[in-house]
Amino acid sequence: MKHLNKLVVAIFMFAGLSSQAQDSNNPWAISFGANAVDGGRVSAAESVKNQFSEYFNAKDFWNIVPSVSYLTVSRHVGDNFSFGVTGSFNKIDKFVTEKSPMNNNDYVVTDIDEMYYAIDGTINYSVGTYFKFIEPVLHIGGGYTFLGDNSAGTVNGGLGFNFWFSEVVGLSVKSTYKHSFEDDRTVMPAHLQHFAGLTFKFGGKDTDGDGIYDKDDACPEVFGLKQYNGCPDTDGDGIIDGDDSCPEEFGLAEFQGCPDTDGDGVANKDDECPEVAGLKTMKGCPDTDGDGIADKEDTCPNEKGPKENKGCPWPDRDGDGVLDKDDRCPDVKGTVANNGCPEVSEEVVKQLNDYAKSILFDTGKSTIKSGSFETLASIKNVMNEYSHARFRIEGHTDSTGRLATNERLSKERAAAVKDYLIANGVDASRLESEGYGPSRPVADNKTAAGRAQNRRTEVVVIK
Repeated sequence: MKHLNKLVVAIFMFAGLSSQAQDSNNPWAISFGANAVDGGRVSAAESVKNQFSEYFNAKDFWNIVPSVSYLTVSRHVGDNFSFGVTGSFNKIDKFVTEKSPMNNNDYVVTDIDEMYYAIDGTINYSVGTYFKFIEPVLHIGGGYTFLGDNSAGTVNGGLGFNFWFSEVVGLSVKSTYKHSFEDDRTVMPAHLQHFAGLTFKFGGKDTDGDGIYDKDDACPEVFGLKQYNGCPDTDGDGIIDGDDSCPEEFGLAEFQGCPDTDGDGVANKDDECPEVAGLKTMKGCPDTDGDGIADKEDTCPNEKGPKENKGCPWPDRDGDGVLDKDDRCPDVKGTVANNGCPEVSEEVVKQLNDYAKSILFDTGKSTIKSGSFETLASIKNVMNEYSHARFRIEGHTDSTGRLATNERLSKERAAAVKDYLIANGVDASRLESEGYGPSRPVADNKTAAGRAQNRRTEVVVIK
């Protein structure tokens, strides 16, 4: 008994560090430990009268087996109630069996040597848990007790305490008064039975393994946090993923968990300019000049202008996206890359070169034959349609004759075409010329037909 008292003191010291699991979470419990049969009680009335004066008189009245001597299995049934079945045994060597003939208030302790067996069913009621670990439990029930060759049914009742030092493990102590239905005390006296042992609760289900039982887990299939009833908060912003519109980005409650990086009152997911503070009316984008056109769509973000001018005070007459002030061809639709002027297409370049192939020169000279003047007029007209495009006239020869002569002749013929076009209305700043002699053949110089193709004038657009 001395060692048991030390164990109780130690449990009290450490039990306060943890809290009790709810029975509804772990509905099953198993308890085992030692029991003591108190042979000093004689009747229900007298047991109450003498309870406190003789309760701890273990030396005179308690019968203890120094081993595990009881086992209890119980099941929580709801509303702080549980039902349990206890089996126990003991070795009885002393019992109060009769009153003293000298004093009617004293009793004779009879030494006996009998085995004690009991099977009891109890209904337990938990009063609640105090200081996070102390749980008083009332119990009532009945059972059957065997003492040597004698046996009797009993009606039982008592009080116990569970001291929980983890959610599922605790120390249980209780005392049960057993009133025998046998009037003859020599057959089966009324008595107290005390229990002390460990209790283990089990049976709780935690599917996601987050330490929160499924019945209390708002997200039982997903690992979560206790403070959110078992639901996850991936981004740690205090808003559970199920209610978080941006579960992987730390955000604000006012934006359902989404961030607002630029602090303009528009959540990033709805903000077309999330890195720059803007206006809600502009979907989070700024409008510096206040013309109702967001800066990112405003060609002139610092100057007010109408929407049809893309936010600029200047028009774009040809509608090619280049404002008239920057458009080199303000009345002709072009491209931004070509400063508002139309690009010279591959079809137009092919047309120019079809004309250029038919330009003829006097043999061995750079003089243009008069029959080619009409062709040159057509070339001029096409070039002037693309008034801001620049062109290079290239001259080529076949491989017949000396290389130096051919290179000089190709340069002179290209220059002659350029000069003719300038003289007839093409801006000189738009033209240049070059000769390459026989270095860039397009056909075989070994045949007359091939050499004829290699003697040519070409027009190239300068990008």
